[in-house]
Amino acid sequence: MKIILLRRKLLAMLACVLAAAAMFYVVNYPEVVSAAATKRQLPIYCVQRDQKMVAISFDAAWGNEDTQQLIDILGQYQIKATFFVVGDWVDKYPESVKALHDAGHEIMNHSNTHAHYNSLSTEEIIADVSACNDKIEAITGVRPTLIRCPYGEYDDHVIAAIRSMGMEPIQWDVDSLDWKEIPADEITQRVVSRVCPGSIVLFHNAAIHTPEALPGIIQSLLQEGYTFVPISQIILPGTCGTDYTIDHTGRQQPCQSGA
Repeated sequence: MKIILLRRKLLAMLACVLAAAAMFYVVNYPEVVSAAATKRQLPIYCVQRDQKMVAISFDAAWGNEDTQQLIDILGQYQIKATFFVVGDWVDKYPESVKALHDAGHEIMNHSNTHAHYNSLSTEEIIADVSACNDKIEAITGVRPTLIRCPYGEYDDHVIAAIRSMGMEPIQWDVDSLDWKEIPADEITQRVVSRVCPGSIVLFHNAAIHTPEALPGIIQSLLQEGYTFVPISQIILPGTCGTDYTIDHTGRQQPCQSGA
C-alpha cells in the first residue's frame, strides 16, 4: 500500500513539473507554440511602423447625433479618419455618409445589419458584406476594401469569407472604451497612454464624451510627433505571406528580405 501511495505521489509531482515546464515554454516561446499549433486566421489589429503613424477609426451603427461635430473637429486639425458604417445606418443617414466622404474620410464596411458573423454561413457573410458595400458605393462612388466585423467577433471561417472577397478585416489595438460613457479625461488618458507607432484606435460616433475628448487626444499625439492617416494608408500593401505577415497578436509586419 505504501509503495502504491509513493508511486502516486511521484506521478503527481512529475505531472506538476511537466505542467510547469509546458507553461514556461508557452510564455517564453509563444512564436514557436503558435507556429506549431494550427494556423489561426487573424484580422489586422495594428501595424509594424518605424514612423510615428496612427489611424483613428469610428464605428457608426446606431445614433447620428455628433457626426457633423466629429467632421468639424477632424477638419480643424486636417485629419482624415476611417468610419466603419453599418448598412442600416447608411439607409437612415445617407446625408451623413456623403458628408463624411466629401470631407475626405474613408467610409468602410461594418456589416449590413450588425449581425453576429460567427453564426452565419460563408454565403450569408458574403451576401451581408456585399449589401453594405453596395449601399456605400451608391453614395460615395467608392467600394469599401476594409471591414470591421460587428461586435469585433470573428473566427476562421469569417476571416476566410471576407478575404475571399478581396477585403481586409480590421480590428484595433487601442480601445477608447467611449461606448462605456467614461469621462472625457479618462478616454484621453487611456488612448494617449496606449498609442504606439502603427496603432489603430477605436472610437464610436454617438458616444457621449468622444467629441469632448477628441481634441485633447489629437493635440497630445501631435505634440508627440504623430501623423494621423486613414487605415488604408497605415496598413502595409501587398499579399499576406508574400509581402507581409500577421503575427499571433494581429500585428501586420513586412516579410523579411530573403525569407
